[in-house]
Amino acid sequence: MRKIFISLFVLFLSTTIQAQLYSPREQAHIKDELLTDRLDNLLPGLMDATSFDMWILISREYNEDPVLKTMLPATWLNARRRTILVFYKNPSTQQLEKLAIARYNVGEHFISVWDKEKQPNQWQALVELIEARNPKKIGINVSKSFNIADGLDHTDYSELMAALPKKFHRKVQSSEDLAVRWIETRTTKELKYFEDITSQTHEIVAEAFSNHVIKPGVTSTDDLVWWMRQKLSDMGMNTWFHPTVDIQRAGNDTDEIIQEGDLLHCDFGISYLGLNTDCQEMAYVLKPDEKAVPPDLQQAFEQGNKVQDLLTRNFVVGKTGNEILKTALTEGIAAGLRPQIYTHPLGNYGHSAGPTIGMWDAQKGVPVAGDYPLHYRTAYAIELNAMVFYKPWEKDIRIALEEPGYFDENGFRYVYQRQTEIIAIAPNDSHLND
Repeated sequence: MRKIFISLFVLFLSTTIQAQLYSPREQAHIKDELLTDRLDNLLPGLMDATSFDMWILISREYNEDPVLKTMLPATWLNARRRTILVFYKNPSTQQLEKLAIARYNVGEHFISVWDKEKQPNQWQALVELIEARNPKKIGINVSKSFNIADGLDHTDYSELMAALPKKFHRKVQSSEDLAVRWIETRTTKELKYFEDITSQTHEIVAEAFSNHVIKPGVTSTDDLVWWMRQKLSDMGMNTWFHPTVDIQRAGNDTDEIIQEGDLLHCDFGISYLGLNTDCQEMAYVLKPDEKAVPPDLQQAFEQGNKVQDLLTRNFVVGKTGNEILKTALTEGIAAGLRPQIYTHPLGNYGHSAGPTIGMWDAQKGVPVAGDYPLHYRTAYAIELNAMVFYKPWEKDIRIALEEPGYFDENGFRYVYQRQTEIIAIAPNDSHLND
C-alpha cells in the first residue's frame, strides 16, 4: 500500500510541476509585462536616487551588456547590429524618455529616434540627441567593482568618447550604482513568479531525492545530476549552472554509487521568466531497518538552520555584506556552531549584483562587493554550511544549505520555504508494505 502511495505522490508531484509551466508565447507576455512594470515604476526612482538624468547602454549582437540584456523585449534574444538605448529623465516634466538610436523601435518600450536617411552616422545621431537634451549627468556601464555593471566594451566606449563633444566628457560617469540597483531590485509583480519558480525548484529536488529516481547500489551521483538536467529539458526550462550531487557516509568510501545509509546533498537552480533560483538540499537514504532519518542526524541538520537564522536576523538596511558576515559568524561561534557563510545576490542572474556576504574562501570579508550596503526589495541565495561532529560516524559532516530569500521594509523572509527536515529516501524493499 505504501508503495502505491509513494508512486501516486511522485505522479502528483510531476503533474503539479507541469501544470505550472507556460507556453513560449505566455512566457514572452509575462516577461514583457514584468519589464514594462520595471521600466515605468522602478527605473525613474532609481535614476533619481543615483542622480542620473541620462543613462546610455550600448551593445553589439552576441556581445551584450548584462544590464541591457535585461531590458530587451522577450522576442529580442540578442542585441541587433549595434543597439543603443537611452534613458532621459526630464527635470521639468519628470517624465522618463525611453529611446533607441536604432532603425526601428526596440519592442514597445523604446522609441526609435534615428532617421538614417537624414543622419547616416549612428554615433552622430546619438550626439545630436545628447545635445538636444543637454543632460547634467550621463551614466555609462563601466565598473571595476561589479562585472554586471561593466558591460560597455572598449570599442564602443572609445567610439562614443571620440564622437562626443569635449564639453560633455566631464558629464560622463560610471553608472555602477544605477546598474547595480536596477539588477538587484525586485518588484512586487516579479515576486509572485519568483515564488512559483522556487517552488518548482523544490519540487524537482523532491522528485530527484526519491526512490522513483534513486535505486541504492545502482544510481550514481552523476546519474542524478543528469536526471535533473533532463527533467528541466523535458519541462522546457533551463538552468544557469550544472547541478551537483555529493555523498557523505560512514567510513572513507568515496564511491559515487548511492548506497543505503548515505547522506546526500545537491546544488540546483532554475532559469525561467528572466529569474533564477539557487537551492541546496539534503537527503538521507534509509537502511532496510530504518523508518525515518536517525534523530542524531536530524539534530545535526538543524544546526544549519540555526546558522541561517543567525545570518538573516542580521539583515538590516544600510549594513554592508561584510558587516553582516562578521556579526553572524561571531554570533554563530559564540553559540557553539562552526559556520561558514557565502551568500550572494540573486534575481536576474544567479550570481547577481549587490552585497556579497562572504565567500567560502573569504570568511573575513570580501573587498568591494562585500562593502556594498543592503537595500530594501532585494533577493539573496542564503548559502552557508555548518560543520558538525556526527558521533555515529566518528567524523565531521557538513550541513550545506541554500535557499532564495527576500528582504524589504517588513524584514527578511524566504521566497518560498526553507528545508527544515532531511528528506528521507526509502529503498524499494518489502518493509514499505508495513
